[in-house]
Amino acid sequence: MNYFHVVIAVALFSLAACSGSEKNTNVKDQKGPAASAIGLSAQSVQYRRGDLVPTEQVCMVNDAFMGKKQLLVRHQGRDYYGCCEMCKKRIPQEVAVRVAIDPFSKKEIDKATASIAITGDQGEVSYFENEANYRNYIKNLNL
Repeated sequence: MNYFHVVIAVALFSLAACSGSEKNTNVKDQKGPAASAIGLSAQSVQYRRGDLVPTEQVCMVNDAFMGKKQLLVRHQGRDYYGCCEMCKKRIPQEVAVRVAIDPFSKKEIDKATASIAITGDQGEVSYFENEANYRNYIKNLNL
């Protein structure tokens, strides 16, 4: 019985560890990914559903846009990002948090090389093999 309580406690702690990170999708001034292309800082951009977002502002473990730079994790020569120490530990240990399925092509892709866009109302992101897949996916959603 005590073992069961320990397992439950560890599971609850694991879930709570990343939930304290704040998402900030409401940033001021310019809108959309075009602003970063003309050299504006990410802090001056307001991202919304359908926008491509900077890779370094995504927790790749929680698949969520966080609105600020995340913790860098270099693994096998690629850059991944996590929101907390637990995420930093999981990235090199779990292949599943480093890959995603492109919702347009249905191919498995590496999150480190993906084009990333907000696709959910709460900052959830999707990973695309390339910008063409992203544009086709968004066009089909009529965003």
